[in-house]
Amino acid sequence: MRQYGPVTELPEYAERVLAVAELIPPGRVMTYGDVAEWLGEGGPRQVGRVMALYGGAVPWWRVVRADGVLLPGHELRALERYRAEGTPLREAGRSAEGHVPRLALARARWDGSGVTPPT
Repeated sequence: MRQYGPVTELPEYAERVLAVAELIPPGRVMTYGDVAEWLGEGGPRQVGRVMALYGGAVPWWRVVRADGVLLPGHELRALERYRAEGTPLREAGRSAEGHVPRLALARARWDGSGVTPPT
């Protein structure tokens, strides 16, 4: 059993979601919905809830919103990691709040090919 912060025992679904986050290669991302679909269980909201509660101990910045907008409240931390990993970004338009780039999902998305989903 892995330990994620002060929590030592997680629900089985949470363990599986976090295991997927750990599999995503640097510079690539999966949406919340991608993770749920790949696992064949749950949906984007369930994955988002797991990431919000337990995701701090895994590469949380690699599990993202389907619209490519960086996680509100964590934009600068995520952006620093995306740039360090070479994750494809789209520059923000002038009307974008804070002029924060978005993820270029067409290029950054990882489909999990070559890896078996955690059971």
